[in-house]
Amino acid sequence: MISSRDWSQKKLGYKFGNDELLDLALTHKSFSSRNNERLEFLGDSVLGFVIAEALYRQESEVAEGGLTRLRASLVRGETLALIALDIDLSTVMHLGAGEKRSGSHQRQSILADGLEAVLGAILIDGGFEATKAVILRLFEPRLASLPALEALKDSKTLLQEALQARALPTPVYEVVQEEGPPHARKFDVSCCIAACSIYTSGDGSSRRAAEQEAAAKALLMLADE
Repeated sequence: MISSRDWSQKKLGYKFGNDELLDLALTHKSFSSRNNERLEFLGDSVLGFVIAEALYRQESEVAEGGLTRLRASLVRGETLALIALDIDLSTVMHLGAGEKRSGSHQRQSILADGLEAVLGAILIDGGFEATKAVILRLFEPRLASLPALEALKDSKTLLQEALQARALPTPVYEVVQEEGPPHARKFDVSCCIAACSIYTSGDGSSRRAAEQEAAAKALLMLADE
């Protein structure tokens, strides 16, 4: 069985200076109370930034809304789980006996969270540039073949599906402010998901555009829950 250190060098192209940090990143909460959840939080943040910057530089003609949709498609749990499978992350994760028996090492959420935790560990161990290099290496094939914007579901649809999957009620959108002349209206819209205390806002030249922006922000917050 491959060691976590060898796995990191082979699959990530990164050599940890602190092996204990890597082991912590690979430790699920079912295995120990000292687990990877804090590193996951850190990894999620740096991943979102690196992908946002990459898209900004690469897709110079795409507007903010399109960039948001592209980023959401790249950092969502399904995509992260697929990348985790590609790099055999499940073979080095530390899981409780019950999780192993149930086959949870292949569960999408565990894989996605584990990958984010590893990225968080790299950030602490080697700094931002090292983490950025690993992220861009892992996402290179997907950044090179981005889906057409028309093929991506809009943020409101993605948010509703994510809430339905968690058995949560649909979000409530409300126009907070509407201003400007008829030919240049500006809408400020709020999005409220009271069940998980998520409140966001968006603005746009139409109510729909403002709702989409608010939904995209809520979707990213929901992913952090």
